[in-house]
Amino acid sequence: MRPKIFIDGEHGTTGLQIRNRLAGRDDIEVISIPTERRKEREARQEYLQAADVAILCLPDDAARESVQLIGDAGTRVIDASTAHRTAEGWTYGFPEIDAGQFAAVSNAQFVANPGCWPQGPIALLRPLIRAGLLPADYPVTFNGISGYSGGGRQMIEEYEAKGDDAPEFLPYALGLKHKHIPELKTYAGLSRDPLMQPAVGNFAQGMVTVVPLQLGTLARVPKGAELHAAIADHFAGLPGGVVSVAPFEATDRVASLDPESHRDTDGMTLHVFANDNRAQALLVAVYDNLGKGASGAAVQNLDLMIGAERR
Repeated sequence: MRPKIFIDGEHGTTGLQIRNRLAGRDDIEVISIPTERRKEREARQEYLQAADVAILCLPDDAARESVQLIGDAGTRVIDASTAHRTAEGWTYGFPEIDAGQFAAVSNAQFVANPGCWPQGPIALLRPLIRAGLLPADYPVTFNGISGYSGGGRQMIEEYEAKGDDAPEFLPYALGLKHKHIPELKTYAGLSRDPLMQPAVGNFAQGMVTVVPLQLGTLARVPKGAELHAAIADHFAGLPGGVVSVAPFEATDRVASLDPESHRDTDGMTLHVFANDNRAQALLVAVYDNLGKGASGAAVQNLDLMIGAERR
């Protein structure tokens, strides 16, 4: 029997993307609440409990409510909100962070889908901290730019209405309280809060995140090649993942750092740039905020949970 998949919040940005990605698959059955019952709490509970896997594409409080509505029905859950990303009993849905994480996601009942912003820095920093090349208390800062689709339906409508008059570069979270900070700190292995400076650009989807490193502050200063080798070795040992590491090279410009270069794909490419004479480095991740950054990650996790081949 095909597993039943219910997308709770299928009409939002992430839900629609997931629904489109699952369209046409004959190995699953996607179930949906009839239009006339969409506002009924009882209908949500009925479908949540009838599903083999529920994918929650909801605000945090609504996602917590959905988990309560499931009760002891045994439904497995992928939560795309921030509600459970560092919660006890939930498995973090970034399979490539550790060799055992693919199996952990495959066997989990509750999977917290990662946020788009933390994934790049986690992928870059975690191997370096595990290898001892960066201390856990390193004062991490990172910046980046994402397509406006990351802001949800309201931001999409605002940007598309303004067209060419929309801001080309719009920094936000200037109060330094971004909701992804706990997630990044936890899974990168940091012991102090990172400083995050995100921005939105006038393009629909895609993103680049950048972690600058002042290596001269360390007791032992690693070379750029060492940083690259630690990151490359980590991901080389993870067959089946979608994260790749670009070759280490001395260059001033790389065309593939275009934030839209992974648009409509689920891949992530990591880069290391360094100036050993200055003891400085830049760690860069390029991916699609709706691919590996959201809907694509949810489908990757779903496929692991139901034992399907990655498509």
